[in-house]
Amino acid sequence: MSWRNYARLTAFSLCLGAGCTEHALVSGINVASTSDTVPLVNRDAPPSTLVHWPRPTGNKSVPMTIRVKDSFDGHMVRYYGIDELGTNDQDESQGAIFDLADGATLSNVILGDPAADGVHCNGSCTLNNVWWERVGEDAATFRGKTDSATMIVNGGGASGAVDKVFQHNGRGTMIIKDFYVEWFGKLWRSCGNCKSQYRRHVIIENVTAIAGPKSKALVGVNVNYGDVAEFRGVNKLYDKAGKTIICLKYEGNAAGLEPIEKGAGPDQYCRYDASTVEVHH
Repeated sequence: MSWRNYARLTAFSLCLGAGCTEHALVSGINVASTSDTVPLVNRDAPPSTLVHWPRPTGNKSVPMTIRVKDSFDGHMVRYYGIDELGTNDQDESQGAIFDLADGATLSNVILGDPAADGVHCNGSCTLNNVWWERVGEDAATFRGKTDSATMIVNGGGASGAVDKVFQHNGRGTMIIKDFYVEWFGKLWRSCGNCKSQYRRHVIIENVTAIAGPKSKALVGVNVNYGDVAEFRGVNKLYDKAGKTIICLKYEGNAAGLEPIEKGAGPDQYCRYDASTVEVHH
């Protein structure tokens, strides 16, 4: 089955009522038919998507990281990197388009292509309705400094992440809810080989995920540090190939070595069941 027909079939199966073949509501996301989707720039993604991606109200090039101390409302302008930020590869040294101070909020922003290292969160932060047309190194990196730090992702979506969408390097809890992700490596990953390691927590709530050729897992936890991935609400994984793992376990390290895979499946580290994660082939 082609991706176009798969998207149409999936959108139809998600319809919540009669007469909704053109639009449906999935986990709080407005789902559009293939004819309604907005063409995006340089997206390595299926030929059609399930969501109605927001139309940018304008375009703004970003040569230097935008630092947000309190709150920033982008009013759905597309921000994309140029000069030193004009990158979209997997280089760990890339800068971010937005750098958020502890307690800051970023709202109503579209990150275009190239997006460099997306968003950096230096403590607790909130991302409201933020969209990544094509993820660069990561969509967002969480660098919480205390166990009480919280990074909240409300709505939005991301496409084309070669590896991770959300990277959790610091302490604390990341909450990802009402989010849409397509063609990704992993939605969330607890850093497997950072120099400083911690027990990390992620809550996945009402997320819709469309697996692609490089999709490996929704989340990755380090069991030796006591990480916990908790799924709430109804999360939906559409995986035509049937190869994407819901929760992949690792033995992490602080020596910069490749972490060792330790299996998959629900347990005290991976908290989900058939009622919280629906898998559709």
